[in-house]
Amino acid sequence: MNRTEPVELVLGGQAVIEGVMMKGPEMYAVAVRRASGEIRVKDFRIATGPARKRMAKLPLLRGVVTMAAMLVIGYRALQYSADEAMEDAEAADRGAVAEATAESGKGGSGLAMAGALALALLLGIGLFFWLPLLLANGIGIILPALSGAVAFNLVDGVIRVIVFVGYIMGISMMKDIRRIFQYHGAEHKVVNAYERKADLSPETVAGYSSLHPRCGTSFLLFVMAISIVVFSFIPHESSLWVKALMRLVLLPAIAGISYEALRLSARKTDSRLFRVLIAPGLLLQRLTTREPDLPQIEVAIASFRRVVPAKDTEACLVG
Repeated sequence: MNRTEPVELVLGGQAVIEGVMMKGPEMYAVAVRRASGEIRVKDFRIATGPARKRMAKLPLLRGVVTMAAMLVIGYRALQYSADEAMEDAEAADRGAVAEATAESGKGGSGLAMAGALALALLLGIGLFFWLPLLLANGIGIILPALSGAVAFNLVDGVIRVIVFVGYIMGISMMKDIRRIFQYHGAEHKVVNAYERKADLSPETVAGYSSLHPRCGTSFLLFVMAISIVVFSFIPHESSLWVKALMRLVLLPAIAGISYEALRLSARKTDSRLFRVLIAPGLLLQRLTTREPDLPQIEVAIASFRRVVPAKDTEACLVG
């Protein structure tokens, strides 16, 4: 493998249903493997304006902007992969009639996907931010020694991390999720190979690591840890309802700080201190990535080749 210095372009992306989304500075592409074996690739332009470009250069604020943009892009990528999967399912059941049926049903599936995304965000906030608050409050009532401000925030943070890791471990046991995690690994392998200017053939890419310091999994772990510090500024005497509301209000600040921490740690991989900081995220990625096969890597490469511009510029974090 070629170990030359990385190129400047920083790619973003995520795994989708039977495929991979790759994001460049001006567009993103979704490549999916159909049941027939065909790889379908669709690209989408990224709407940018002077205001957004200025915000993207401001520390902290750029993290919030990036996360909001990635939520929208991720939703559209998942919707496209779901539509392709639906056509395959319809074709298996109804044959040639499936194409017309799938086309007429795409609007409904879009609404369903939007509703599912909103529900997922609400459940995520409830599971990872409000549930730990309730449990920490209950523990403080049972064990008064843990009801002080410092102890309460530490217990709350530990519970949050345990819930997050437990959730990842739980979903990783599902067959369909494991397959998505394989595509996640394929995405990382392609990015790692590209950053080292390696030949982007499936066989060569397969030799690279499925772990990456800019992974969204690492970002979420930063969120869990940084939230402990940020939430400690909420007055301990506040009511449970006020604490719950303030956690929601402070999420953009946590996202901005976590994004900056992730960017910095990814650029300081030669530093022993930062290697220690990113180690938990890389360890957790062993759950959210799986070793892909060559056809899955081929899909990731197809998505990548659609988005790399003629002139390298900086994009976003890896998903």
